[in-house]
Amino acid sequence: MRRRAAGPVPAGRGPRAAAGPTPSDAQSDSIAALTNDIAALTVDIPLSNKPKRRQIKPFRFFDLPSELRLKIYGYHFGAVDEVLDLDHDNWKRIHHKLAIFRTCRQVYREASYAFYTTHTARIFPIYGKFFKTKKPLLARMKPRPRGFLTSLELRLGPGWNGPPRGWVVNDALGLRDCVNVRRLRVFVEIDPSNDVCKGFRRSEGFYEKFSRDLLTAVLAEMPWCQTVEFDANPSVKKAGAMMRGLIDVATGQSRRLAWGPEKGWDDGDEPDEPEPVINNAPIGVPAMLDGHVMITPVNDGHNHNILVFA
Repeated sequence: MRRRAAGPVPAGRGPRAAAGPTPSDAQSDSIAALTNDIAALTVDIPLSNKPKRRQIKPFRFFDLPSELRLKIYGYHFGAVDEVLDLDHDNWKRIHHKLAIFRTCRQVYREASYAFYTTHTARIFPIYGKFFKTKKPLLARMKPRPRGFLTSLELRLGPGWNGPPRGWVVNDALGLRDCVNVRRLRVFVEIDPSNDVCKGFRRSEGFYEKFSRDLLTAVLAEMPWCQTVEFDANPSVKKAGAMMRGLIDVATGQSRRLAWGPEKGWDDGDEPDEPEPVINNAPIGVPAMLDGHVMITPVNDGHNHNILVFA
């Protein structure tokens, strides 16, 4: 009988491998069995000691009285400037505050009312790239927010030598939707009739007439506006051509006059400021009277105080 030569056994022809679990499988099975035994002995006790998450109940905001809710809205919008205008910083200062409008319909109605009734909207913009825009803030607002406004501001002075073309009162501006406006604030930054502006005016009386026509058009769109509040920079005089023309427009339409805090005007005439002494001229000459030194005023047309020294 011929014997086969010894050599490596070809693959697939060797003896069948012994069937049975590997050491790792056996270890996993023993751990699982031990875990089941422990769980069976401690049915009422959980294996992990993690504390139960406490369920937080939502705050019932609408159960508060409406007065308190409006007070909370006021604190929320407290950091927003009183006067609303087109500005490149609005995204950082105002936009994130208005996100509360998206909460629900009731919050939108209450918060929008609280926001627009406590802020003044500027009719025509004065900042940067928005100065010459043909679509001011009021024109960008919807009729409902415009109806919440209670005060508007008209700022006169910027562009006094060449007003922007967008500063015009028309239907697109939306003044007729501002049915709750009761006060129009007119702030005058500069009076072109002042001698300082001499030589830079477009023409004599041009901006004064433009301002009168603009105020007349604004008031004509809002016959329900009762009060016109005037204020100005310190250099503007109440007796100047600019202010006299604006006051005549307001009184001619039977509107009540009010005065802002910046200038401090009242219903009386503005007191004349004393003229300064020119070139350090002496205000008087010394003289002796009964052993006292007296300063005798110089007759230069000014009223000087008499200083007496012992």
